[in-house]
Formats: sequence, structure tokens, C-alpha cells
Amino acid sequence: MASLPYPTVAEIRELIRTKKISPAEVVSVHLERIATLQPKLNAFVHLDAPAAREQARRAEQAVLRGDELGALHGVPVSVKSCIDVVGWPCPAGSPLRKTYVASQDAVLVARLKAAGAIVLGNTNTPEFLMAYETDNLVSGKTSNPWDFARSAGGSSGGEAAAVAAGCSMGGVGSDGGGSIRVPAHFCGICGLKPTPGRIPATGHFPAGVGAFAWIGVVGPMARTIADIRALFEVMAGPDPGDALSAAVPVRAVGDPDLKGLRVGILESDALGVVDEEINAAVKKAANNLAAQGFVLEPQRLQGLDRAIELWWFFFGPAIAHLFQRSIAGQREQLSRIFREYLEAAEAEPNVTLDAFLAACAERDVLRAEVLRQMRDVPILLSPVSSTTAFLHGEGTWRPGARQCYRDTMRFSQWLNLIGLPGAAVPAGVSANGLPIGVQVIGRPHEEELVLAVAEQIEKAHGRWQAPPL
Repeated sequence: MASLPYPTVAEIRELIRTKKISPAEVVSVHLERIATLQPKLNAFVHLDAPAAREQARRAEQAVLRGDELGALHGVPVSVKSCIDVVGWPCPAGSPLRKTYVASQDAVLVARLKAAGAIVLGNTNTPEFLMAYETDNLVSGKTSNPWDFARSAGGSSGGEAAAVAAGCSMGGVGSDGGGSIRVPAHFCGICGLKPTPGRIPATGHFPAGVGAFAWIGVVGPMARTIADIRALFEVMAGPDPGDALSAAVPVRAVGDPDLKGLRVGILESDALGVVDEEINAAVKKAANNLAAQGFVLEPQRLQGLDRAIELWWFFFGPAIAHLFQRSIAGQREQLSRIFREYLEAAEAEPNVTLDAFLAACAERDVLRAEVLRQMRDVPILLSPVSSTTAFLHGEGTWRPGARQCYRDTMRFSQWLNLIGLPGAAVPAGVSANGLPIGVQVIGRPHEEELVLAVAEQIEKAHGRWQAPPL
């Protein structure tokens, strides 16, 4: 492992298959790295080292017996602590859930285990996942591997920090407004927000049901697009527990599918002002795609201003309303970050049945209009966020603040309203040494095309760059 400090899934899989390294060695190296970096990063909430070592021992026996090996055999992974893993606490960052222990695996966790993955532990989140900074009163704040004074993002910040630091080879986050893509961008890794239902969210808290199933999804996070693809292919597929899941087969995308593909460089006055270094990274990624034979063109989408307003209606006042029963009489136990979210949401007009039904209908009409505009341009390219990783405590829901989430995260938020897939992929490093990702956006159920284009950006950018730990 010394020659492969940040190995890919394919590299580890081949080394294990050819008996050049054992699953026990792979797991041991990762557990040692966690022991070294956890005091600095605080990425993990729960670590089950004995179980991981036992799983590795069994995985090694399977290799020695010559058993057929799964797609992730012996690969150490982690999951966000709002996703059920049997027997583990899954607090989702809240004191109100600190005694919750999962009685069964989430569907996606069961699929990872069935493919041979070894789940090391679960990772930190902000309280109830409702912020872009991972900090809470249960397990504290998670730091960015590139700069410990800065945020790893949220709400999948623990997952992003663990993967970027080499404590996990990949894992699973969730995304209701950028919560996979923003931490990936902040920490210099890849992340995929899939179409709702493409990977079942069964076993995730909060549950993605009813009208809210469009907003929140689960998806893979890893250091390379190839690793994202490997995780995605294992987890994708229908499940009766997810009302939006569909039997969409995984398909291969080859060079003929990419030749001459039209890619739009997203433009919209609704998305706000972006740091110049991030704009430059998007332009460089676009130029690299053009050099590879893609057809790049400006794409001004109409309706994104309203999409962002509707996203906030659901994510803000509507979801805050749903929290009221569970937090009643316990507000003094809530974190500052979650209280800020509640204050911002409760400053809006009360959610009435008429307003809710009208918002649901308008969302469907707006979704159809956006898809009409993407009919001939199946891929869009944009920033993930208007800024690189901010300092701890700098991000906020408070209107008018320099790092107000409703201003800085617009490039990610609108996708959750429309239900489009989007991938974050590293594309540069800022002058002050912080990673910059770009976002590749596709049409519903076209994750494979999104990943294929993101992989071309990744190849042009060069080998994955590790943080200076």
C-alpha cells in the first residue's frame, strides 16, 4: 500500500484478486490512517474497527478459496451518519437522535456489503443535515483536509473529508441542495447527485417521501469518477421503499456517444456572482472539452430564478414545518446552525395547503420547461458554488451575510428542485491552495453520460491531487 497512498477501486480490486495484497492489509492501513487523522479532521461519528477487521478476514478467506468476488470485494468505504447501518448509531448530527440505533441496513448499504465492500464507519453531518457546514452538538465540527481552519462543507462534510484524506476509498452522501456536490468541491473529490430514485433512499433520515422525494437523494462520493461509477453501479436499481425508484438499467457510454456532443456553459442572472478563480476553472474545463471534440456553447436557462425560490419553499418553510413536532419543547438542545435555519425558514409566510399544492404543480411545469430547453443540449457545465471552502463558522442562513447559503449555493440548489443529476469533479486549485470543482449537469436518468463527460474533464485536469496533510 505504500506505493499506492490513494488507491483507486480498480487498483485495489486487482491487487486483491491477484493476491498481491489482502483485504486485511487494506483495512488495516485505512484504520491506521483514521487513527492518525481523526483528531485533526473529526470526520467519523462511529467507527467499527473490530467488525471491519472481521469482514476483511472473511474477504481474505473468500479470495483464498477462489470464490467469485464482488465488484467491491475488500474495498473500505464509509457512509453518512443519516443512513442506516444495522447496529450502529445514526444520529444525523442531533442530540434528539443520539440514542437511535439502526435495526437494519439501508438498501444501499446492503448492496454495498453484498458487493464485498467493507463499511468502516459513518461520518459527521450538521444537525438534521440542514447546513453547508458540518458541525453539531453531538460530535463537533469536521475540518477540511486542505486547511483545518476551513469547513469541509455540508451536509456530507464528514464523508468528503474522510475520502479526501484517504481514510476511506469512497462512500455515500446525501444531497438536498448541494450536500454531496458542495463538500466534494470544498475537499477536492468527486460526488454524484443522481436523479431522484436512481439509487433508493430507503433507510435515510429524513425520509424522502411524498413531494420531498424530489428534493433529497443519496449518491456516491470518491476521489475519481471511475470510483464514483463503481459505487453507483452497485447501488443503483429499484426498491419498493423508494416511491420514485425506477427500473432504469445501467448503460455503458462510449466514444461514439460523446463525439460531437453539445455541452452548454450555463448562464443565468439568477445564480449570482462567482469568484473569478472558479469562473476560470469552468472556462478551462470547457476549453478542454472543446479540444476533445465536444461542441461548447453558451446556454442561458430561463426559469432558474423561480426554481431557486421554489427550492427554498420546500427546503425552508415546508421542511421546517415538518420538524416542528419532533423538536417541540426541545429547542434549547438544538445547535446554533440548525436554529439559524429555523429562524430563516420561519421568517417566511406560513405554509398553507393551497400554497403547498400550488408549489407542487408549479414545480412540475417548471421542470418540463427546463427539460425542453435541454432537449438538444443534454449536458450543462457550471460552478458548484460561488466560493471555495469558507472558514469555520463563516457560512450561515442569515440573509445579507457574505457567506449566506441562499446566495453562495444557488448553482447547486436548483437541480434538487428540478430533479436533475449533477456531478462535481475537481478542476483546479485556488491561489490560496483550496480545491475548485466544476459541476456537470445532465437530464433525468442520464447519470452515465454525466459521468462520462466529467471523466473527460478529470483526464484533462490530470491525476487526482491529494490534500497537503
